[in-house]
Amino acid sequence: MYDLIEQARSVIAGRILVQPKVGLILGSGLGDLADDLEQAVVIPYADIPGFHAPKVPGHRGELAIGLMADQPVAALRGRFHFYEGYSMQEVTFPVRVLKALGCDTLIVTNAAGGLRPDWQVGDMMRISDQIFLPGMAGYHPLRGENDDRLGPRFPGVVGAFDHELVSLSREVAAAQGTTLREGVYCMLAGPA
Repeated sequence: MYDLIEQARSVIAGRILVQPKVGLILGSGLGDLADDLEQAVVIPYADIPGFHAPKVPGHRGELAIGLMADQPVAALRGRFHFYEGYSMQEVTFPVRVLKALGCDTLIVTNAAGGLRPDWQVGDMMRISDQIFLPGMAGYHPLRGENDDRLGPRFPGVVGAFDHELVSLSREVAAAQGTTLREGVYCMLAGPA
């Protein structure tokens, strides 16, 4: 996998104007956010080794890299999912490529269902913790032979949710007059 990550990194690095520090995964309905990037370079997933075309409507299948509020950002416009038949290694591949490009912060967005009857469709929720149910059944991106060049066999997850970004998300939501829910995200295999 390391060699394929390097191939993808090389293709992307040869086309971009800025080196990204922040990675954004733009889920359903948020792909247009990348339209606001300055000095943007847009690369179709079809041009990037190891990337697949998303099958979900509204997921464009593009990587946009540029400046957002003077910060170098790489925005994945759409993703491919485990429930579409891709392996966990394939699904997590773009995140590994973002890391190889220099992204040390990752902001993930998505549309998801919920169990709280008092919440409404369209409510925004910041994830306070996560439960990865497919991993408990053996479907895990860390399964298989480990390549130390990609990180330790069992990476720590303490601090996975950056306290400064958590505080910032609360401040921005309050300043915008937006209710920001907080809850635990449970990833299921899907598609149900």
